[in-house]
Amino acid sequence: MSHNITLQDAIDMTTRFRANKENILAQAYRGQNILVICETFTRDAFDDLLAQQDCQKIRIYFGMDSSYKIKVIAVGVDSNDDDILTSRAELISEQGLPCPPICPPSSPLNS
Repeated sequence: MSHNITLQDAIDMTTRFRANKENILAQAYRGQNILVICETFTRDAFDDLLAQQDCQKIRIYFGMDSSYKIKVIAVGVDSNDDDILTSRAELISEQGLPCPPICPPSSPLNS
């Protein structure tokens, strides 16, 4: 199964999200960067997940911190399609760089 989409599909989807992200929030949460545009991770975060025994995939969850900001949580997935959950917290990735405030250079996907 291919997970690829065209660049134009990606541009359309990210543009639609940016245009509507505040509208889907209750009024009390608007203007607080609850829904970020993107979150950037280092390669090491994914290399570490994929290096786990029997890791076949990466699964993305959406979480919320105590300030109600949406966060991306990445975990490895084994050949049984189970999350690889370990006592080693560094093998569950969340500490990405959220935009805003830490935004990448302008591209068709974020401007």
